[in-house]
Amino acid sequence: MSSDLLKQFSLEGRHFVVTGASSGIGRAMAGFLAGAGATSILVARRQNELDTAAEAIRATDGKAEVVAADLSQRENIVEIAAQCKAKTLNGTVDGVINAAGVNLRQPVEDITLDSWDLTLNLNLAIPFFFTREFVPEMQAQGFGRIINIASLQSTRAFPNGLAYGASKGGVCQLTRAMAETWSKHGICCNAIAPGFFPTELTVSVFGSDDTRNWAAGQTTIGRNGQLDDLSGITLFFASPASSYITGQTLHIDGGFTAK
Repeated sequence: MSSDLLKQFSLEGRHFVVTGASSGIGRAMAGFLAGAGATSILVARRQNELDTAAEAIRATDGKAEVVAADLSQRENIVEIAAQCKAKTLNGTVDGVINAAGVNLRQPVEDITLDSWDLTLNLNLAIPFFFTREFVPEMQAQGFGRIINIASLQSTRAFPNGLAYGASKGGVCQLTRAMAETWSKHGICCNAIAPGFFPTELTVSVFGSDDTRNWAAGQTTIGRNGQLDDLSGITLFFASPASSYITGQTLHIDGGFTAK
């Protein structure tokens, strides 16, 4: 492979903010970015888990910084973004991965105004308002990458998933709207829609053989996802190689949505 082609996938010197980075998909994506040369700025509520995730990255000679904060508190978004910018060399964040999220799995009759607002706030509102804080610097340099996390429920309806599904359907449209607004400045905005991966949010699926096997049986590949399955698309969407792809949602689901 030529050196010019390899450079298209290099993230050397870049800084990426990853929300929800203390566990699951967010933590894995932060590790993939650091492995390609970026500095990953890990954002989540739990300090101990963040520190553990950052140390795991550093143990493999990757670069990681930590910002412990609760993104669900809207009034703190500007300050949290400022803390992230302070972790860079010049105050510029090159990309944002919006992996923080919540899925309460409530029956429709149990959904309250508060639980609805919690879900829509963290899954849909925060990815916009938080990301917007980094856009001026991305515009100034003519480069930026935004990766949102959609879901199977962006296009499929699951039991006990009304609020979550509404929020994740919105993520796909948010991604398109971000692309329409910011792509002319070199900021590519795309989304990844994972299938079933073993994370804290999918304990109810992976907690029993019946549900785990059911999920695997819905794919065309015949197995559930492993976090390493997200490495290639993470680096592609984050790198210069994806400079003509924006506003798209790509399902990483083993063919679940192909059936």
